[in-house]
Amino acid sequence: MTRRVVVTGMGGVTALGDDWPAIRGQFAAGRTGVRRMADWEQFAGMNTRLAAPVTGFSVGERYPRKALRTMGPVAQMGVYAAERALGDAGLIGERVLTGGRTGVAFGSSFGSPEAVMGFYELRTTGASRHLNATNYIRMMSHTALVNIGLFFGITGRLIPTSSACTSGSQAIGFAYEAIRLNRADVMLAGGGEELDITDAAVFDTMFATSTRNDRPETTPRPFDRDRDGLVIGEGAAALVLEEREHARARGARILAELVGFATNSDGNHVTQPQAETMRTALLLALDDAQLAPAAIGFVCGHGTATEWGDIAESAATNAVFGPRAPIHSLKGHFGHSLGACGAIEAWLAIEMMREGLFWPTANLQHVDPRCAELDYVMGEARAIDAECIMSNNFAFGGINTSLIFRRP
Repeated sequence: MTRRVVVTGMGGVTALGDDWPAIRGQFAAGRTGVRRMADWEQFAGMNTRLAAPVTGFSVGERYPRKALRTMGPVAQMGVYAAERALGDAGLIGERVLTGGRTGVAFGSSFGSPEAVMGFYELRTTGASRHLNATNYIRMMSHTALVNIGLFFGITGRLIPTSSACTSGSQAIGFAYEAIRLNRADVMLAGGGEELDITDAAVFDTMFATSTRNDRPETTPRPFDRDRDGLVIGEGAAALVLEEREHARARGARILAELVGFATNSDGNHVTQPQAETMRTALLLALDDAQLAPAAIGFVCGHGTATEWGDIAESAATNAVFGPRAPIHSLKGHFGHSLGACGAIEAWLAIEMMREGLFWPTANLQHVDPRCAELDYVMGEARAIDAECIMSNNFAFGGINTSLIFRRP
């Protein structure tokens, strides 16, 4: 018998809040998390001054000092998101976490960049004033994963995913596969990323960042003809995935069922996504879920507000669903949170599916005529009774992911 995988807990921290009511309230008020970063004025070589930071976040009094020694900001946000998800699932302090059948799959593009500076100082000046035994633990790409496992005493498998913008969605997909293959009964899955000038610099060197520095409320603009680039964000989110009968046996509340996952690669170019292999990823996810395209009621798109990406993604989506597919991107609200975006978007897509109300792409006013015809949700929220939804992400290196969730 095929093991079914359900979502029993969700949680996160974003530029617009750390729970769904707060985030939904910001959506309703027409606010986004994008800000002009005053402390970035010192970086004269940068074109952008924009980002979507998480503000007011601190776990200094929440977690023991000993635990915090190995946590940079990305790990702190990851542990916090995991704590909220486990609390939502009713699993805090439960023996199932330490019994060997619970694992973690969690991703980020990188660890904490600040921790690298100690090694840089050693390499360039010979000094080691800022090096200690935890620098590497804080900088490694799987720092959030490891710290989550340690903090909650989890003894099952740990699955690291560091695949840029698909880190979070790949983690959720690989966790789903671990449960289906009977390698685990419960998996914490998600992704995180902390904001740093180096993240923005990656895209700034490619002239792919928005430079509407004096109008942060108007950018980024996914799928819009007047887009001028992406904005970097940060945050973390986690889902508790659980084998369906295991969840039912303990009386857990089931929020959604994860019924399909696919990931593939373009095999073509490190930064130029290909519509054809994107399309294949979406079809593979539908095949995994044993669903026809018509069964998908809403598509949560990647939509980074970059020219090449938006056009390729829209073409791939149209090739699978035709022009009827309702689609949005949440990056107009949160910026591009890299390793976190797939997890944040999956979390919020499930929340919207449960409420039957899907919020529009922020700042999308005039669809780029070069984007394929789709039902772009823009201007105001739309009531949609969706039985199944798809959440897609596409990353540097030509990595594509697609997740399909169904109402329980």
